[in-house]
Amino acid sequence: MKNKNFGRRDFIRTTGLAAAGAMLGPGTLRAGVRSQLPAVLGGTPVRTKEWPAWPIWNRETDEPLVVDDLRSGIWSRASLVTRFEKEWGDFVGTKRCLSVVNGTNALITSLLQLGIGGGDEVIVPPYTFIATVAAVLATGAMPVFVDTDPATWQIDANKIEAKITSKTRAIVPVHILGLPADMVKIMAIAKKHGLVVIEDACQAHGAEIGGRKVGSFGDAGCFSFQNSKNLAIGEGGAITSNDDAFMDKCYSYHNYGNPYGSVVGQVNAGTLIAGNKLRLTEYQAAIGIGQLKRLGAETELRNANAAYLRERIGKIPGVTPYTFSPGVTKAAFHLFPFRYDAKGFKGLPRAAFLKALNAEGIPCSEGYAPLNKMPYLQNAFQSKNYKKMYTAAELDINAFNKRNNCPLNDKLCNEEAVWFYQSMLLGTRADMDDIVDAIQKIHDNADKIK
Repeated sequence: MKNKNFGRRDFIRTTGLAAAGAMLGPGTLRAGVRSQLPAVLGGTPVRTKEWPAWPIWNRETDEPLVVDDLRSGIWSRASLVTRFEKEWGDFVGTKRCLSVVNGTNALITSLLQLGIGGGDEVIVPPYTFIATVAAVLATGAMPVFVDTDPATWQIDANKIEAKITSKTRAIVPVHILGLPADMVKIMAIAKKHGLVVIEDACQAHGAEIGGRKVGSFGDAGCFSFQNSKNLAIGEGGAITSNDDAFMDKCYSYHNYGNPYGSVVGQVNAGTLIAGNKLRLTEYQAAIGIGQLKRLGAETELRNANAAYLRERIGKIPGVTPYTFSPGVTKAAFHLFPFRYDAKGFKGLPRAAFLKALNAEGIPCSEGYAPLNKMPYLQNAFQSKNYKKMYTAAELDINAFNKRNNCPLNDKLCNEEAVWFYQSMLLGTRADMDDIVDAIQKIHDNADKIK
């Protein structure tokens, strides 16, 4: 799977297919697995059954609310959306929640209503999905990349202050893969420099720092409910916050800019702010309400299996599992990551390792490419709006690349990263053993595969 042409969502869509392609019969190999010929060389795969499917749908518990809504004809935003917002806000631990059409627009709305726009600089990580930086560009602001801490896979909070200038207005930490960023340090930096913080928690449903859920630390928390996410609606997103005035503005913005709460004007003044139409539907909310009932138990299972898997694969030379940021008490594990070192596998390239692991019936991916080095940035800088808002020197892509060089992230993306998808962690302990056996089998036969 080549990351440059094979993204996270492609990996997720084909997770089941990759496992199914390895189905040669029931059961798994346990005894003598190390001596078996690797599947990539024609041997029998370690894994010979499908992984848990995603998303999960329970006809008995999930369908009545959706079907009743469809039959009612009340499909646009109404009581079910309000109910879902209340339940999601309670789950995250914030006073307010607003649903929108997707996580990308949750980020755009939050940035705009916190005053971010042309001429501003916004600190972002280079190891994230494109939506994070696309949202910054949509406001006209300039992204500033801070290198990744390879141990935690998160933005390196120790390197943020060096990137702050007089133009810096916001930090967008991303709890990427469902592993929380170092929010305690990031919030302290933001307070010191008078910056706003928008948490991109689109992959981090239920993750916690000190028992407090992500999405409740910053000025805003942004979530996605796209079909691959740990709470899947198909499409959808949400903004969480404790700031009533901010949330009133977000509500107004998502409904064309019409009056709402503290966003008021003269009687019959009409639309008050430049807005958009980002309303969630009732049947989407009905799906989300059903999914939310299982999220807590699913998160606990993912954490238990991840801890077991981490402990076992960490003993294999050449495999370095994730480390939590300070204070993390629970992760979401939208993806389970580890770093691969070819030297521990007798020089076997990562691409060959991934191919061999997939052949053993263990779907895996190399993950993201460096987000700070893609053509979309130059395309944005060449736009009419950016040319009006910034100097030629600021838009020089070569100078930009030098300022935003992230060498540790480059190594993580190009040489080290390996992912497993979250639904694999909803399996049994024996399923986790399959993963361990497959990695160990490849390790012990690396010279043959190479």
